[in-house]
Amino acid sequence: MLSTWQRVRKASSRLSTEAVQQMDALPWFVSLPPAQRADVGLVVQAGIGAFTSWLHNASTAPAPAPDVFGAAPRELTRAVSLKQTVQLIRVVVGVLETQVPSLAEPGGEQELREAVLRYSREIAFAAAEVYATAAEARGAWDARIEAGVVEALVRDQVGDLTLSRAGSLGWGRPSWVTALAALAPSGPVEPRLEDLRGHARHSGLVVLTGEAAGGLLVVVGGEGKPEVAVAQLTAALPEGPVVVGPVVDDLAAAAACVKEALAALAAVAAWPNAPRPVPASDLLAERAVLGDLSARTRLLEKVHGPLAAAGGDLLMTAGAFLDTGCSLEGTARVLYVHANTVRYRLRKIAELVGLDLMAPRDAQVMRVSLVIGRTQQL
Repeated sequence: MLSTWQRVRKASSRLSTEAVQQMDALPWFVSLPPAQRADVGLVVQAGIGAFTSWLHNASTAPAPAPDVFGAAPRELTRAVSLKQTVQLIRVVVGVLETQVPSLAEPGGEQELREAVLRYSREIAFAAAEVYATAAEARGAWDARIEAGVVEALVRDQVGDLTLSRAGSLGWGRPSWVTALAALAPSGPVEPRLEDLRGHARHSGLVVLTGEAAGGLLVVVGGEGKPEVAVAQLTAALPEGPVVVGPVVDDLAAAAACVKEALAALAAVAAWPNAPRPVPASDLLAERAVLGDLSARTRLLEKVHGPLAAAGGDLLMTAGAFLDTGCSLEGTARVLYVHANTVRYRLRKIAELVGLDLMAPRDAQVMRVSLVIGRTQQL
């Protein structure tokens, strides 16, 4: 008479075939490519084979991981989730349990059932360990890829390879892209970045995060209104100033956005009362003082140039108003005009360049713009 383990060994091929056939009831399994379904079949076959070998000496502790999961390629952990793997284990255990009466030697049915349950528990633990190891390796690889993409954006070296690598990290085709920069917190940075990534995923956003220019850089894309996403991510960033670059159409154009955000981060300390977040374009004056050539050019184009082209003594009035300590009467005396004329010209300046010279912040921006304009003319 054959022993239980001999019966199981003899029936192992049939059991594997039946288990794979029953897996056809799982919709996700049917949707797998044929090659991956074959890989799953190899795992099932190896699992039943390892169970048979262990059953011959069930007094020892089962150690199924090397025998079972080594039969499948590493890529299978990406195609089949841990939850789905548990479903596969249940199918195999169900097949074994239904065959217990025919597989066990007389009187050994209960012992075989207990052996099946014991081995299935070890298989489940081994699967969890395999997936945990794969997740750690994938996380380390993804972190290196993400760092490379962020570096390419900072260096303005975004090509097809960079876009392809971003795609492998889950970056799709958002309707808009922008960049946020914040001061790096004290202590470890990676936990902060991981929390930020989780917050972004929960909000339906795609992000690339990293360290750059001594701060944290977040490149974000999404649907809907960018302002909402920026507000959500700002709340998740460390305390302190947060600057936001301009909104662009896609990741290929995001390098300019990143450059603006980092330049603004370097200058934001000069504006202690800056809002959080503050657009990088609101820090043009501070950036220009630090030598940002693009900021100097923008101030010439947005402020000095339009005033000079408008005529009507607007540029002269702006300079006189600032030089007299923002005094209407003092400006009127210097220009030999009525105070109401000064008021009229100030309103025209506000309409033309969006700066109210009665407001200290706008007056500061105007003063820097005039300095740049005057030096450009030398």
